[in-house]
Amino acid sequence: MSYRILALEKSDLPKLQAFTDQSIGRGYYSQQELEDIFKKSQGLDARGQTQMASFLLKNDDEIQGVRITYPPGQWSHGKGQGLSQNKWPFPLDQTAYFQSLFLGDRVQGQGWGAKMSQKSIEVLRQMDARGVVCHSWKESPHNSSSKYLEKMGFVVLAEHPKYWKDVDYNCTRCGRPPCQCTALEMYLRLEVL
Repeated sequence: MSYRILALEKSDLPKLQAFTDQSIGRGYYSQQELEDIFKKSQGLDARGQTQMASFLLKNDDEIQGVRITYPPGQWSHGKGQGLSQNKWPFPLDQTAYFQSLFLGDRVQGQGWGAKMSQKSIEVLRQMDARGVVCHSWKESPHNSSSKYLEKMGFVVLAEHPKYWKDVDYNCTRCGRPPCQCTALEMYLRLEVL
């Protein structure tokens, strides 16, 4: 099978909602939220060109994964509750956000999450981001969420119990709302090129 990492396009949003409903839990993202994600995923590079920081993993036209990323200045909070900005090395206006990374069952454990994240980081560097923060799912199968981030250089700054409790969706782990899962707030300093 031939997989490709492609920039998120507006025409991908209906298929992306079906993918996230299956991968994360029904209702995690509404169609309106995905439209907002599309807008918030765009930023300007040093030349003033609009760049997309969110990417899809596709096989033909089928979505197998998504890396949702917000450039600095395009976000102020994550999907759940909890930010520890006082522990960050750089302020919010210099920090990007890894909102979500989800992979289909067929591609898990093959390094696609890191490849998609690296693609986002390449774009974020072009936008002069100094760091990236994220909320890693502590209860992810085999602790895969934080393990791949640690391999990339992210460090844990804080732990937020019941981070997603106010998100009205059926968590794949908890089975129903409210979600009881914990988020690890992690940060990556980006090297200046």
